[in-house]
Amino acid sequence: QVQLVESGGGLVQPGGSLRLSCAASGSIFSINTMGWFRQAPGKAREFVATISWSAGSTYLADSVRGRFTISRDNAKNTVYLQMNSLKPEDTAVYYCAASFRSGRSLRSEYDYWGQGTQVTVSS
Repeated sequence: QVQLVESGGGLVQPGGSLRLSCAASGSIFSINTMGWFRQAPGKAREFVATISWSAGSTYLADSVRGRFTISRDNAKNTVYLQMNSLKPEDTAVYYCAASFRSGRSLRSEYDYWGQGTQVTVSS
């Protein structure tokens, strides 16, 4: 079992920045990759970014590449999503997820999910 707790969401103006955090606990040694997904009202949950827990290699969705960065601090068992140049279309609930396999961009590849944190981009 893995527990994931997101934090750092909030209200930000267009062009602003936020950093989301995801603290993992439990069977952390079994985690292979960590990911971020988001879900806007009335839309399906979509992939944002993923990072290898050991190697630190990353992969980001086209819609956020160049604006968002995913990183991890293994000592703190925490994954971060740095979001810059935010746009209104980035408004969504952001979810952290953990994969015991080689999860990449599909929801089905992830085994555990956090409760989500709201990000609202509005003037």
